[in-house]
Amino acid sequence: MTVPTTIVVKPGTCFTARLPAPTRPAGGFSLMEVMLVMVLAAMLFAAVGVSVSRSVSGAEIRNAAREVVAGLRQTRTLAIVHRSEQVFHVDARNRVWTVPGRDSVTLPDGLEITLDTARSELTGEEAGGIRFYPDGASTGGTVTLHIDGRAWEITVAWLTGEISINRD
Repeated sequence: MTVPTTIVVKPGTCFTARLPAPTRPAGGFSLMEVMLVMVLAAMLFAAVGVSVSRSVSGAEIRNAAREVVAGLRQTRTLAIVHRSEQVFHVDARNRVWTVPGRDSVTLPDGLEITLDTARSELTGEEAGGIRFYPDGASTGGTVTLHIDGRAWEITVAWLTGEISINRD
């Protein structure tokens, strides 16, 4: 495209000359630029995906630990209120725990549970319980939840029956 331009040569004489328009590079992106953006986007999505999966597993173990603590506290309360011994039962092989008088709770996939308790409370190779007495005391023990290298430890004090939770 040319742009008309007026140039004065002599006083009183005019003529019009056509000068070439300034050239611009063609619009768009090169193939290398597009490929670079695609690679950076893929790396970003991969990093976000790993972060999201870790936070989901973290949320699962946190919620499961809170539920186990609530179950232990409920078992202790039942022992005190009913003035009779009550046992919080754990089956590590099937990844299940049970509060007396309630349905069993199965842990989400990938989440493992272990129990460390008094020998008298073992009911199998990978099963046992923590017994609570009418005065609030217990046989004591530790329930540990594991997922993706993370662990939450729920401890029951034998003398007081106090329940505490620790995150590794």
